[in-house]
Amino acid sequence: MPDAAGAGQQPAAGDAPSEQLDRPLPEGVRRRVVGIAADALGAIPSGELPAGLRPYAKFTPARRAKYAATALAAALDAEPVFRVRIADRLRLGQPDLVKALESGAVPAAADPMDVAAAAYLLRPAGWSRLVSEAGDEVERADAEGAAAEAARVVEKLQAELAEVRTAARADLDRQRAESEGVRREAESLRKRVRSLESDTRRAQAEARKLLAELEAARAAAAAERSAADGEARRLRHRITELETAAEAGRRSAREGRSVEDMRLRLLLDTVLQSAQGLQRELALPVAQLRPADLVDAVEPGSANPHDVARRGLAEDDPALLDQLLAIPQVHLVVDGYNVTKTGYPTLPLEQQRMRLLGGLAMLAQRTQAEVTCVFDGQDLDVPVIMAPPRGVRVRFSRTGETADELIRRLVRAEPQGRPVVVVSTDREVADGVRKAGARPVASILLLNRLARP
Repeated sequence: MPDAAGAGQQPAAGDAPSEQLDRPLPEGVRRRVVGIAADALGAIPSGELPAGLRPYAKFTPARRAKYAATALAAALDAEPVFRVRIADRLRLGQPDLVKALESGAVPAAADPMDVAAAAYLLRPAGWSRLVSEAGDEVERADAEGAAAEAARVVEKLQAELAEVRTAARADLDRQRAESEGVRREAESLRKRVRSLESDTRRAQAEARKLLAELEAARAAAAAERSAADGEARRLRHRITELETAAEAGRRSAREGRSVEDMRLRLLLDTVLQSAQGLQRELALPVAQLRPADLVDAVEPGSANPHDVARRGLAEDDPALLDQLLAIPQVHLVVDGYNVTKTGYPTLPLEQQRMRLLGGLAMLAQRTQAEVTCVFDGQDLDVPVIMAPPRGVRVRFSRTGETADELIRRLVRAEPQGRPVVVVSTDREVADGVRKAGARPVASILLLNRLARP
């Protein structure tokens, strides 16, 4: 704020030319003077205001006191006419205080800040003294208030310090007790850890021992399994040899009987031809069987499944299955899950079964062939409830039996010479049924046939 005792100050009417402030206007007095000027500024015509204050004429008093404080203080200090106008407004607002100051009697109950502000604006005789005394009193009051506040703060801080010390001593005692408890607990835990480490070492040693025993048992089991697999292969080979030998024996017996019958019949025909009388008397028919009839070949209309499709048809050609099912009294045996998991493996098992059985029902209706569909039932938790479609026999393997074993039993149950066709991609199933006299075909062949209208 500009100093109220500036060297070029022009005294207004009533000013004491020899009076001036010996120090800057106290801050409290300055704020009070600026507030009075801000309130009175709106009542003064704009043309009569100093140029620096005209932009603030339309502001509210609070905004003038905030934004034009510096300009108002400077104008009051440098513009005596403006200060006189503000003093005139003060006379209207506080006439008693103004009269008392002009008469030289300061009211005892008046606020020193109001007295100093009014004296600064009115400039009566001794106004600088009044402003200085008000500043001293305000400073003294501020100092006393600050001292009292400081004493109060000191007392509060001392009380808080005492409380903090008491709490610190209590916390220290508690922490010491807790530390002792933690120390005892840590010692107990160390003992427990040492015990657990000892138990862990014993357990690790026992685990290593058991692991070694397990490895030895696995090696022994692997050796036993290898020996069992070798024995099983040897037995299967022996069974195959015995089956081959039995089949050869049966064939030799049939051929031997046929040759002997043929020779006897030829001898008999010779005797009959040489003794016509005896032939007429015995009424024997002329022999129809000849040695050429015993040569193994396919007769017209009497082909079996092994004689079909040896004329360039592909193994997945649906026409091959049509030829096989055209054989009289043919029996079609289907490995159900082998077919469904080849054609549509992503469907649930129930939907796989229903889709396959629906196709087999239509195939049985078209071809009039006997159809049996076999499903693996050894892993079923409960029996499967379903109504088999017309013309299709549905069977599930028993517990402990696979579908492959059930298919082989079905093939062996058929009489020797009946045409049987087995649908399965399983090589072991195909080899087994082929040895039993059935014709194996791939699952893709049936799927292609069912896909065809």
